[in-house]
Amino acid sequence: MSTLEKLPVTVITGFLGSGKTTLVRHLMTNPGGKRLAVVVNEFGDVGVDGEILKGCAIPECPAENIMELANGCICCTVADDFIPTIEALMALDPRPDHILIETSGLALPKPLLKAFDWPDIRSRITVDGVIALADAEAVAAGRFAPNVAAVDAQREADDSLDHETPLSEVFEDQIACADIILLTKPDLAGPEGVAKARAVIAAEAPRPLPVVEVAEGVVDPRVILGLEAAAEDDMDARPSHHDDPHDHDHEDFESIVVELPELADPAELVARIEELATAQNILRVKGYAAVAGKPMRLLVQAVGARVRHQYDRPWKPDEARRGRVVVIAEHDDISRAAIEAVLIPRAEAAE
Repeated sequence: MSTLEKLPVTVITGFLGSGKTTLVRHLMTNPGGKRLAVVVNEFGDVGVDGEILKGCAIPECPAENIMELANGCICCTVADDFIPTIEALMALDPRPDHILIETSGLALPKPLLKAFDWPDIRSRITVDGVIALADAEAVAAGRFAPNVAAVDAQREADDSLDHETPLSEVFEDQIACADIILLTKPDLAGPEGVAKARAVIAAEAPRPLPVVEVAEGVVDPRVILGLEAAAEDDMDARPSHHDDPHDHDHEDFESIVVELPELADPAELVARIEELATAQNILRVKGYAAVAGKPMRLLVQAVGARVRHQYDRPWKPDEARRGRVVVIAEHDDISRAAIEAVLIPRAEAAE
């Protein structure tokens, strides 16, 4: 069987909050004539991204074609989760024309590519391409270290020291593994920020890579699907900080799930998340909430103190009108008690 006859898979990777789910939603509704299937790899215990995507399922990508893997990094659970999921998608009738894999924001893409060498699937599937999303504003601002100023000062004082932080290594590995970079939220970064972000990416990339500016996930599917990169056969061109298989873990990060009471006003939750990001150095908050008097569920996405929210779908009759959010931080910065003290009103927490 030739490579062109294999079922193509596109791996969508990117830093926290870079817009991966928004991109997948756009591709689902604009598939370019392809029948798509989607695999979502959650970091945390609540299937937020999967719920978002299933809410916009269409005939070209029905709900049964959308599968979640919430038991850990897919490259660490190959036999138990990843391979059975891929095989289940390939067994669908009609079979998908293309599979999208949305990785966790903390995922290292190269170990995932190695999973495609698994004997059960390597002759039937190929990595069409790796798409890395980079938040233009965050890249330009250098938000890959908890304290950028301190890191810069140490680097100036001693060039021999390694001042890499886990976040910067994740970002660099994603860029190094990519076939194309989507520079997201260029409107927030402005022309100077976009130019700076492009320079950072060019400096980190091991080879020249195309960089495409994308707002709200809108990109022609012909630009990113059908690359025929066969990335699983091109591993040497995709260097990683974590090429040692014993190096790959996620102990630098931790997530907790917080149950939220019904809100009187979305502004209350936005203010609490902004306070949380400032006081607790939280990287990411995503999930949903119930607002009193509103029949629609409130979807919440936050990167640091930048919070976005919208009503995404009606509450189902059998659903409890309570919210759930995943909060992600570096391991030493996360405290359930401190987070809940900010996110949950005192009266509710005391009940």
